[in-house]
Amino acid sequence: MTAVIVVIVIVVILAIGLWATYNGLVRSRNQVDNAWSQIDVQLKRRHDLIPNLVESVKGYMQFEQDTLTRVTNARAAAVAAGAQGPAAQAQAENTLTNTLRSLFAVVENYPDLKANQNVVALQEELTTTENKISFARQFYNDSVMTYNTKIQSFPANTIAGMFNFSARQFFEGEAADREVPKVDLGLQAPTVQLQQPAAPVAPAPAQPPAPPVQPPAPQQPPAPQQPPAAPPQQPPAPPQQ
Repeated sequence: MTAVIVVIVIVVILAIGLWATYNGLVRSRNQVDNAWSQIDVQLKRRHDLIPNLVESVKGYMQFEQDTLTRVTNARAAAVAAGAQGPAAQAQAENTLTNTLRSLFAVVENYPDLKANQNVVALQEELTTTENKISFARQFYNDSVMTYNTKIQSFPANTIAGMFNFSARQFFEGEAADREVPKVDLGLQAPTVQLQQPAAPVAPAPAQPPAPPVQPPAPQQPPAPQQPPAAPPQQPPAPPQQ
């Protein structure tokens, strides 16, 4: 009886683990699909704006038909790549982005186009759409990374193989967007000049000590002064007769 209970408990635990793992994989896969739908909406929005932009600038750019043709062909290729998966569409969209940049650079050479409100509005809408595509691409790639990690980890990889959970492709941006920009401020590191250590100075020989100072000789007391000599007395004169 005890063995039967143990087997039942083990089966229940395995069933719960299988159920939890399967549901986790389903949630991750649905998140990837939802993230891709957000990218798809923004891509279609961009594809719809491009013909309007081409029509707005075509009358001014009589000598730039080659640029307009490249934009039109790149858009058609991007639309057709939608059925080939995220990797193929990412490559086509990157080509389309490059052709749009070339078109915007040419527009800068036409003052009338720069002042055209319709062209300016279309450029702003395309720029906004590009930013939304960037954010949606980041969310989608993060979701794909999480999902692919789950289906490759044990024991989820066993369940993923049983229920046909396959890896998803990333929607990669341009190589220039993935490169870390190199900032050169033109500041050079200061050159530090190492001074050679000075040669040790030999100590000067010690001078012999000076002889002690002799005390001054005692002064002799002054000699006593002699009293002045008395003048000699004259003899008295003889009496007169």
